[in-house]
Amino acid sequence: MAELRTEEEQLEAIKRWWKENGTALIAGVAIAIAGVVGWNAWQNYQDNQAEAASMRYQHLVSLADGGEVGEARNLVGEITDNHGRTLYADLARLIDARLAVDEGDLGEARRVLESVIESSGRAYVQGLARVRLARLQVAEGDAEAALDTLSRDVPAALAAQQADVRGDALHALGRNDDARQAWQEALAVAEQRNQPIYGVQLKLDALGAEEATL
Repeated sequence: MAELRTEEEQLEAIKRWWKENGTALIAGVAIAIAGVVGWNAWQNYQDNQAEAASMRYQHLVSLADGGEVGEARNLVGEITDNHGRTLYADLARLIDARLAVDEGDLGEARRVLESVIESSGRAYVQGLARVRLARLQVAEGDAEAALDTLSRDVPAALAAQQADVRGDALHALGRNDDARQAWQEALAVAEQRNQPIYGVQLKLDALGAEEATL
């Protein structure tokens, strides 16, 4: 009888515990299941968005390379509107700046590059935009502004390009010795990192020829 009473007491304890905690337990399990399902759905959504952004960006590159400037710039707007927080949106805006330069709209190109520098959370993209902005500033005749732009954060991976454009700015200011040093630095860094960099040796050769004719 004692054994039976113990089993009955255990059963009654289980019933009481379930009555007090069963609803919360079921709710907890449901929430956990919903969380897993929701997370998987979110991951699938993110993957689909990334794939869509990648496809649109590849199409943009094709349009830009094919000279379809108007259609390409419209697509830039679509990518930035629909995928604004992705790397593809940043890269699309860099292409947009290049297209603006191709159309002779240097002011728009400068605005786009400044926007990328201001809003991108990716250090390499910001550095690339700074290098391109500095090159644009040299082309616009504002070499001092270019040097200021290049003095700000530029990742080490872009050091050769940074030195190259700094040389351009210094040469535009008539500081040929400093320009030569910057271009030599660009070549040395590019060789050290095994990165191709084009036109720098030609600039050094032309600088030597220029000085020889003085």
